[in-house]
Amino acid sequence: MSQQHEVLDISVDDFVEITLAEPDDFLKIRETLTRIGISSNHNKKLYQSCHIFHKRGQYYIVHFKELLAFDGLPVDISTNDIARRNKIALLLEEWDLLEIVDDHKVEDPVADIKQIKVLPHREKKNWILIPKYRIGNS
Repeated sequence: MSQQHEVLDISVDDFVEITLAEPDDFLKIRETLTRIGISSNHNKKLYQSCHIFHKRGQYYIVHFKELLAFDGLPVDISTNDIARRNKIALLLEEWDLLEIVDDHKVEDPVADIKQIKVLPHREKKNWILIPKYRIGNS
């Protein structure tokens, strides 16, 4: 049985736009996002869920599947994927790393924190961090 993937029409308007307090917050957010995602505890792997995306002077928090769709690739984006993206954006805002431009974009759905692994920086060296998308690569 083959799995069908739909090609979605995604634009930056679908992404969660953010503002940064300081220009170097971009790098802080980028590093922090490498430590947030879905984990496989038995083999200490963490699959990064979201990325910070910069386009024409604006910044966005984006689920990796949104980026794949933005590139024109066929993907299945679930409600859970969007719920995790929204929770991650809200966490970053709670930690004063960013401000969400339109709060309505992250109101619903929002994942329970139990669905997301947030790896403390001190544990980073003990895990294999796996991005599911690389910004800037074709």
